[in-house]
Amino acid sequence: MAQPKEKLTVYGPATYRIQIQGAVAENWSDYYGGMTIQAKIEPDQPPVTTLTGQVLDQAALMGVLNRLYGLCLPFLSVECLSID
Repeated sequence: MAQPKEKLTVYGPATYRIQIQGAVAENWSDYYGGMTIQAKIEPDQPPVTTLTGQVLDQAALMGVLNRLYGLCLPFLSVECLSID
């Protein structure tokens, strides 16, 4: 069986997409490691914010997640898009 060329490690960079329920201002990008922030607000629906970007390692990812957790907004998903 062939082994994948790349594998996710706790020490390597990767690109993630994080979705939370609630609105986070797009100008907070620097606070979240330079991730791109997009808030989707539709009538009669709770707002959903998507953060997308590269993090240096799993420790940096945990830093972003902890900052978001501090806002008391529910996580909808955390997805690894690519191993960089």
